Amino acid sequence: MTISGFTFVRNATKLFIPVKESIASILPLVDEFVIALGEGDPDDHTEAEIQALNSDKIRIIRTTWESEKFPRNTIFAQQTDIAKEACKGDWLFYLQGDEALHEDYIPVLKKAFADYRDDHAVEGLLFHYKHFWGDFDHYNPSHAFYSREIRVIRNLPQIHSWKDAQSFRYHEKPFHYTFDDYQKKEGTRKLNVAQVDAEIYHYGWVRPPELMGRKRKISSSTYRGKEATESLFAKQESTFDYGPLNKVARFKGTHPSSMQQWLQKLNWQDELQYSGKRRKKEKPAKYEKRKYRWLSWVENHLLKGKRIGEFKNFRRIR
Repeated sequence: MTISGFTFVRNATKLFIPVKESIASILPLVDEFVIALGEGDPDDHTEAEIQALNSDKIRIIRTTWESEKFPRNTIFAQQTDIAKEACKGDWLFYLQGDEALHEDYIPVLKKAFADYRDDHAVEGLLFHYKHFWGDFDHYNPSHAFYSREIRVIRNLPQIHSWKDAQSFRYHEKPFHYTFDDYQKKEGTRKLNVAQVDAEIYHYGWVRPPELMGRKRKISSSTYRGKEATESLFAKQESTFDYGPLNKVARFKGTHPSSMQQWLQKLNWQDELQYSGKRRKKEKPAKYEKRKYRWLSWVENHLLKGKRIGEFKNFRRIR
């Protein structure tokens, strides 16, 4: 039984994406790690960061992004598929560049790989999620954020990345690698998965406010197009406002060992709001709206984290 890790990335150093730390978090678990590395800007140094890991497990596939052919961020899914289909393992562990696995979960994963190796009804493994928010000492357990997602799949040609690459679908008809294929539900089905008692730590919402604003604008551009994005962001602040951090949860655990140097990069505390109410001039974030505050309170205090009406792109069978 062999395990492959895989991901896609571009311009990680410019966008404050801890891709090196992400890869390092599962290198001890995998036999290889495949990266679809998109051609970045001249002043980006993502490849050098990855090469600094100095691991013979790492295999880089250089790619060019054709975002005009894959709008609505399906370019992420197309790039994910490039890496996925170069993998040789029996199980494939997908981590996006801003995600990491704590080393405490490695024994849990090894056991799951062994337990389900011959249980071919299980097509993937489902993880809990912890979304860090603003800094490394807070996370957001709101209903506005997905609580679980598939991050391990079997190496089956029928499984493809879906929509903006957050998840996967099983395609029952031939796949043609078009925008429509990455969007459609017809002729596809959800994967049958087993839940594992492990968390993915998501750091995508921990960036300097100015970079967070830039990242959101870039993501909007690849989703909506440049003209629509310019119109949308013309009335918004270029610097992202995380809001009062006393309104989200305090993190009391430890971060993955691979993230320790990355934690030292936190230098924007003075730009964060640690108490009080949201500044009136700023528009409330989705998680701050009354509907989501009420749902989140019920889920976290009365239902032990169980989500009400959450979309599930998976079918849990174990």
